[in-house]
Amino acid sequence: MTDRETLRSWVEESSRIVFFGGAGVSTESGIPDFRSTDGLYHQQYDYPPEEILSHSFFMRNPEEFYRFYWAKMIAPEARPNPAHLALAKWEQEGRLTAVVTQNIDGLHQMAGSRTVYELHGSVHRNTCMRCGKHVPLEKIKVHEGIPRCECGGILKPDVVLYEEGLDQSTVNGACRAIAQADMLIIGGTSLTVYPAAGFVNLFRGKHLVLMNRTPTPMDAQADLVITDPIGSVLKEYL
Repeated sequence: MTDRETLRSWVEESSRIVFFGGAGVSTESGIPDFRSTDGLYHQQYDYPPEEILSHSFFMRNPEEFYRFYWAKMIAPEARPNPAHLALAKWEQEGRLTAVVTQNIDGLHQMAGSRTVYELHGSVHRNTCMRCGKHVPLEKIKVHEGIPRCECGGILKPDVVLYEEGLDQSTVNGACRAIAQADMLIIGGTSLTVYPAAGFVNLFRGKHLVLMNRTPTPMDAQADLVITDPIGSVLKEYL
């Protein structure tokens, strides 16, 4: 059988699939991986993204943080691609129990997925640093400097910045889902961002599938490795 035929047979026999995804899932929706560098990026910003997207930088220089954030992290025009839609369909069919994502774009929920563990938070949620009020992204005028609450406090996006810890309840749910899965599909991630990448070691199920364009540290452990774009592979299930 071809790799895609093998994948289909495993999907059809599984009832507790968990999908663990990274930036490569959303690039087909037009959201670039912020770690990639280009000439425009280097001309426009004076700091590396890892520094700008740190807690200390946000507290020290929120204006520069938001200049980068609005330009590189927010993509209101992005829509779910076939990968997001297929995963939501699997959940509705009772094949998939959870999506664990390192992405912060909310596209899995937009596609219809209900059980989504967002390890690094979401751009769609924001919290006032003064009064604690929660403000959704659609209530904010993006690309207009530092967003503020009605009370005057600065709004901080509910995304996990460098130097910040992951939400423990989200971690617990993600780890539990992976440990109970009969099939784990890892897609669009190089598995180099920790602690999230370490969660996949909890998998004890039957089939481990890796979908990534470039090699990962877990390729040798996988039962199946597919290097085609995730959207083109999962589109066959729609």
